[in-house]
Amino acid sequence: MPMPKNIGVIDTMLDLPSPKQKGWVNQFASLFHDKESKEGAFHHPAGFLFKDPVKAERGSDPIGDTLREMDKHNIEYALCHVNDEVTVEAITKHKDRFGGSVYLDMNGGMDTVRNLVRAYEQWGVKAATFFPSGQTPPVPINDKRAYPVYAKCIELDIPIFVNGGVPGPRMPMDAQYVGYVDEVCWFFPELKFVFRHGCEPWTELAVKMLLKWPNLYYSTSAFAPKHFPKDIINYANTRGADKIIYAGYYPSGLSLDRSFSELPDVPFRDHVWPKFLRENAIKVLKLDKK
Repeated sequence: MPMPKNIGVIDTMLDLPSPKQKGWVNQFASLFHDKESKEGAFHHPAGFLFKDPVKAERGSDPIGDTLREMDKHNIEYALCHVNDEVTVEAITKHKDRFGGSVYLDMNGGMDTVRNLVRAYEQWGVKAATFFPSGQTPPVPINDKRAYPVYAKCIELDIPIFVNGGVPGPRMPMDAQYVGYVDEVCWFFPELKFVFRHGCEPWTELAVKMLLKWPNLYYSTSAFAPKHFPKDIINYANTRGADKIIYAGYYPSGLSLDRSFSELPDVPFRDHVWPKFLRENAIKVLKLDKK
């Protein structure tokens, strides 16, 4: 049951420190109504949820700094959001350590589809990312505006990581109702759909969906390990060892020191650890790793 120490971890949500940590204020401006969010009172849009959020500033060697942090915790490979030229350099010049994930605007129609194809062809991105409540206006998980992107992900054979459950930022939650994935997995059985950010308070429903649909997965992003939902831990230990994928939240809200100090206390069974920390991500992202 103890977490093994000899596994090269695949982290499916780890970014380079951003030079514009408050850029989210403008990104989500039209969705915020409360004063604190509108004025950028938090280091991160959901920063109020974290007792001691990490504040990693970009230095003169952001790629090297990130690699050193990864090496410290035996993280072999990280999936990063492509948000600037430094991240592009990381995923194109350090392909053995970084892979790209492109954030998509589901209100963009065919332009969004073309942007996804361009990112795949130019930078070799490994995944797409969709934040339903963070779209302007919000786009529910099963909305027809997302269907062209789902179809293109199937054609490119890449997964899409989608926020599920109550969003951290102070914006409406309806677009991220976990039950909406039922229709998506039914209509697109070839789509590799990975839930992000907890799925609370619908974790029991998320487990039912994971049991029902073979193309549905769950990643543990944005949760400190001591707060991993019990429903998810129980599912991984019983029938879901092949469906739960490790994801951190560095540098958005959690330090790697905190995550890896708490991970050994997660009560996973022995057979779950290698799949959770590495093997499931390799399968879903189609990585050339043993």
